Amino acid sequence: MKRTSILAGVALGALFIQGCATDDPNRQAKTGGAVGAVVGAIVGHQLDDDAGRFVGAALGGMTGAAVGNYMDEQERAYERTLSEERQQNQLQMKRLRDDTLVVTLDSEVSFDVDRVNVKRAFRPALDKLADLLLRYERSVAYVVGHTDNTGGAAYNQELSEKRARRVAGYLHRQGVPKARLRYEGRGETEPRASNAKPAGRQLNRRVDIYIRPIVKGREREAYQPPRYGRY
Repeated sequence: MKRTSILAGVALGALFIQGCATDDPNRQAKTGGAVGAVVGAIVGHQLDDDAGRFVGAALGGMTGAAVGNYMDEQERAYERTLSEERQQNQLQMKRLRDDTLVVTLDSEVSFDVDRVNVKRAFRPALDKLADLLLRYERSVAYVVGHTDNTGGAAYNQELSEKRARRVAGYLHRQGVPKARLRYEGRGETEPRASNAKPAGRQLNRRVDIYIRPIVKGREREAYQPPRYGRY
C-alpha cells in the first residue's frame, strides 16, 4: 500500500512537470518544487527522523557540463554572499573534486560550549545560507556535526548529531524544503587535526554542510551520506 502511494506520487509529480507550459514564468520554481516532492525521503536522517527510501529517478536533474557550470555559479554566489563571515573566520568554504561545495561552521562561533542551540549572533549567517539554498534549488544540503575527543565518545556522538539537527532545522524554518536537507552526527570520528593541542581541538569542533548537485541518472548520490573524512 505504501509503495503504491509512493509510485502514485511520482506519477503525479511527472504529470505536474509535463503540464507546466514552456512560457510559464514560474516554470522553474514549479519544477523545483515537484522535484522536491518526488525525491522527498532518501538516505540519511530527515528532520522528522524517518529513514526514507529512494523511489526512482528524480525529475529535473542536470546533465553534463551543466553540472559544473551550475556549481561554478553557486560557488561564486556563496563566496560573495558569505564574504564577511569568511573574513571573520566564522565559516570556511571548499570545493571538492566531485563538485561538492563544503561550508564549514566554526562551533566556537555558532554554539556555546556543550550547547546545541545556534547562537543568536550567528543566525544572520545561516539566514544567508538558507537564501542561497533557496536560490540554487537543484542541490541537496547534507549537514554533518563533529566534535573533538574531549569527554566520552557516546556524549560527543549525541552532541554532534543534535547540533547537526539544529542547523538543518534552522535552515528548514527559513524555507529550505525538508526534501533537500539531511543531517547526521559523527562525534569525534573524523578529526581535521590532532586533538593533542587546543588549536587542533578547535578545528575539530565544527559543522560541515555538504552542498551537492542533483545529477540526472545519479540522483541517489546527492542524498548519500558524505564519506570524505579529512578534506
